[in-house]
Amino acid sequence: MTFRTSFYSKPIAFFAIYLISFGSAAQENLPVGFSQSELMQMQRSDWQTPVYNSKSGITTPPPGPIRNYAQWEETQAITITWTNYTSVLREIVREARLETQVYIVCGTSCSGSTDSNSVKTYLTAGGVPLSNVHYIYTPCNSVWTRDYSSNSCYLNDVDSLVQVDWKYNRPLRPKDDTIPASLCRTLHIPLYETTVGSNLLIHTGGNYMTDGLGTAFSSELILNENSGYTETQINSIMQNFMGIDRYIKMTTLPYDVIHHIDMHMKLLNEETILVGQYPAGVADGPQIDANIAYILSNYNSVFGTPYKIIRIPQPPDQLNGFSYPDGGGNYLTYTNATIINKSVIVPQYYTQYDTTAMRIWRDAMPGYNIVGINSNSTIAASGSLHCITHAVGVSDPLLIVHQNLPNTTNTITPYQVDARIQHKSGIQYATLYYTTDTSIGYSNVVMNLTSALNNTWTGFIPPYPIGTHLFYYIKAHANSGKEQVRPMPAPRGNFEFDVLGILIGINEMAEVKFKPAFPNPSHGITCIPVSFNKNTKGSLKLFDVIGNEVATIFEGDFQIGEKNFFINGTTLGQGAYILSLETTEGRFTQKLMIQ
Repeated sequence: MTFRTSFYSKPIAFFAIYLISFGSAAQENLPVGFSQSELMQMQRSDWQTPVYNSKSGITTPPPGPIRNYAQWEETQAITITWTNYTSVLREIVREARLETQVYIVCGTSCSGSTDSNSVKTYLTAGGVPLSNVHYIYTPCNSVWTRDYSSNSCYLNDVDSLVQVDWKYNRPLRPKDDTIPASLCRTLHIPLYETTVGSNLLIHTGGNYMTDGLGTAFSSELILNENSGYTETQINSIMQNFMGIDRYIKMTTLPYDVIHHIDMHMKLLNEETILVGQYPAGVADGPQIDANIAYILSNYNSVFGTPYKIIRIPQPPDQLNGFSYPDGGGNYLTYTNATIINKSVIVPQYYTQYDTTAMRIWRDAMPGYNIVGINSNSTIAASGSLHCITHAVGVSDPLLIVHQNLPNTTNTITPYQVDARIQHKSGIQYATLYYTTDTSIGYSNVVMNLTSALNNTWTGFIPPYPIGTHLFYYIKAHANSGKEQVRPMPAPRGNFEFDVLGILIGINEMAEVKFKPAFPNPSHGITCIPVSFNKNTKGSLKLFDVIGNEVATIFEGDFQIGEKNFFINGTTLGQGAYILSLETTEGRFTQKLMIQ
C-alpha cells in the first residue's frame, strides 16, 4: 500500500479514535514498515492524521549554496532511540562512543517509559563505559532513527552547520517526527523542514544516500509517496533544501517491501558503491543487477569516471530454513552498515556468510576498524544497524575530496595528486604522504594551491619502476589550527595504486587506445575503457592465463569515440586473466587480476 501526500494535508488535531487505536499500536515493537495495526487504523473511514506536537523548524530553504554531508565525513555525534532491541543498541554504544559522542533518545516509547538511569544501568551491566554518552528526554514511537532523523548540511560547502528534516513517511508515529527538533535544540543547530506548502516532502533516511557533492540516490519510493508532485518539483525541493543537483532514482525491488536502498546499497566514497548480491535469478537479484546497469550506463561519478561497484552477498535466512526473501526468509543484508569516523559497524548473522562479508568490507575500506554486531533480532523487523543509527556532522568540517589514482604504466613522470580542500577559516598548508612500505614510514611533499576557484591543491609523487605498489594519503592544516586526513584512518588506511607493465599496443597516437581496466585487482564490476579514432570491427574477450576463452565481453562494430565495457569479476574464479581487444588495427592485451 502506498500512502500519498494528501495524508498530511488534513487538519491538525487529536481525535478520540486516535487516542484509543494508536495507543495500542504504540506498544508494539514497530517495524521499519507499517505494522498491521497501523495499516488497519489508516483504513478506517474516520481516520485522521495524528499530530503529537507542532514542528518547530524553519520551513523556507536555507540561504545561499548548501551541501549535504556524506556519511564518510567527520561526525560529531551518533544518535539512537532507546526502545526495543536494547542488546543491539548497547553494542552500538560500545563501539560508537570510541569514535564520537553518542546521544540516546529516552522517553515514552513503544516499550513503555524509559529514563536515563535505566539506560545507564543496562549499559554498565554490559560493561559499556558511560563516557561520551548523553541523553535526550523526548517522547518517541520507534527505534528507526535513520528514517525520521534530520540530515546534516553545510552552508557554502563548509561554513555553518544546519539540519534538514523531511516529513516522516509513517503518519501514525508523530512523536518520532518531533525528535529532530529536540536534538537540534540540544546541539544548538538550526533546523530546516520540508513540512509545509509547496515545500512539503515526504521522505525517509533509509531510502537516501549522497556523495556529499550534490549527487543523491533513492528508490522510486520517493516518487510514489509524493505523487502530488512531478519529479522535477521533487528534485527542486531537494536542490533548494539540501543542494542535491543530480538525484538518481532506481526501480523499487519486488521483495524489499519497504523499498529502502540501504537494504542493498551503500556509498563508500564519492565513486564506490557496495551492492548486495543474490545467487543468479534469486529474490531481488535480477532487479538489483538491472539497477546497477542503469547507473553505469547513464551516470558517472562526480569525477567523471564510471562508478566502481563492489558486490557483497545478501545471505539466506538461517532462522527460516536458509531461505531468501522470495522463499519466506527475512531480508538479511550486509550493506545496512554505519560509518562512524574511523570505524564501520556491520550487521552479522551467522559465521558462514559473516566471514566473507567482513573480508569484503575490510578490503573495500582498508584501515577502518570493521566491527560486526549481531543483527538477527532487528532484521526480522526489516531493518539493521544503519536503520537504527543516524549521524550529525561536525560544526567545522575540513573537507578533503580526492579521487584515488588509478593503476598506471607510467614509470617516467611524477604522479599528480589533486585534492579539493576547504575549511571555513581557509587552508594554511597541505601535505602529500607516500610510501612503498607502510612499515618503514612515509616520505612527504608539499601540496600547492593550484586553483583558488576550485579549492584545488596539487602534489606530486615521484615515478617508480614496474611492479611497485604505492600507498599515499593527504593531510591538510586549516588556518584555525584544525587538521584532517583523507582517508580518515590514515596512515593506518591509505589510497593505493600499482605501477604496471607497459600494455602491448598502447600508443597515444594509435587508432585504438586500450586503457587500463579498473579496479585492478577486481572485487566485482570492472570497467574496461577503450577509445577509437575511427569505426572498426572487432571483439573484446577475456582469457585465462593458459589461453582458454572465458567470456566474450563484446563482439561487433566499435564506434568512434570513447566507450566503457564492463565485466563482473564475482562470477569468475580468483586469479590472473588476460583481457584481449582484437580489431583491424591489431591485438591489444592487458592483465586483469580477480580477487
